[in-house]
Amino acid sequence: MTLISDRMVDVTIQDENRKQLGAFLRARRESLDPQRLGLPRSGRRRTPGLRREEVALLADVGVTWYTWLEQGRDVNPSSAVLQAIASALQCSPTETRHLFLLAGLTPAETLNVPQCEGISEGTRRLLDSLLPQPASIQKPNFDIVAWNVAFERLMGVKFNEIPEDERNCIYLYLTHPQWRSRLGSDDSVLQTFVAYFRAAMAEHRGDPLWEAKLARFCAASSEFATLWRKYLDVRGVENKLKLFTHPQLGEFTLQQMYWYSAPRNGSRLLVYLPVDAPGERALSWLAENA
Repeated sequence: MTLISDRMVDVTIQDENRKQLGAFLRARRESLDPQRLGLPRSGRRRTPGLRREEVALLADVGVTWYTWLEQGRDVNPSSAVLQAIASALQCSPTETRHLFLLAGLTPAETLNVPQCEGISEGTRRLLDSLLPQPASIQKPNFDIVAWNVAFERLMGVKFNEIPEDERNCIYLYLTHPQWRSRLGSDDSVLQTFVAYFRAAMAEHRGDPLWEAKLARFCAASSEFATLWRKYLDVRGVENKLKLFTHPQLGEFTLQQMYWYSAPRNGSRLLVYLPVDAPGERALSWLAENA
């Protein structure tokens, strides 16, 4: 009975992955501009983006076969064919990786290595040595497992007063007004979080812990759930400038930097660095005002 149940779960996961694959292909196809790709105009387009026929032509695959793939049917593309489709759809490396994972294929750069679990005393000393720069250690699912006091002050929270299962960047953004207020009024923040989690989730589809995390996000925010269903974007976490808002300091910008001392699919170190005088003043003020 257990073996049959396990097989049924596997089939369900595969079916869901095929649906997700089809949704991603459609979203990506509809986001492209035919003229920018040098495709000739041929009649009136009823929907935005490329036609299925054009994607099939660019990828050198059959139109019917590509249609089945986009419809979520069990057609089992090879790595070479999927790479051709990714190229035709102008996929970024992160999007291509996402495509491969949904298709049940292993991306060429993937290393089958264990994740870094647990935080050593040396790692905690490292976080403190980075002061006054805010720093934290995060898991791939955005759980925060270690931090320094500057990070707490930057985000306006005391992590020891927050239940351990709520110490997650996305969940705090969805449920903690103080945390959310520190990230300003930029409407793209939530969309970015959804894109980050979608890219990470593809590798853990069917994992009960990850599925529970996704369900919790969707239950906490209808806005998150809506964006998740829309399939707008897929992104890997990136180093970039990030805008913060503080009740005493106003707005200031810091450079977000990630380092991976563990394997690439393990926990990551996040540090915020000043890039201008307002950022320098903000970090100095946070260091002096507990």
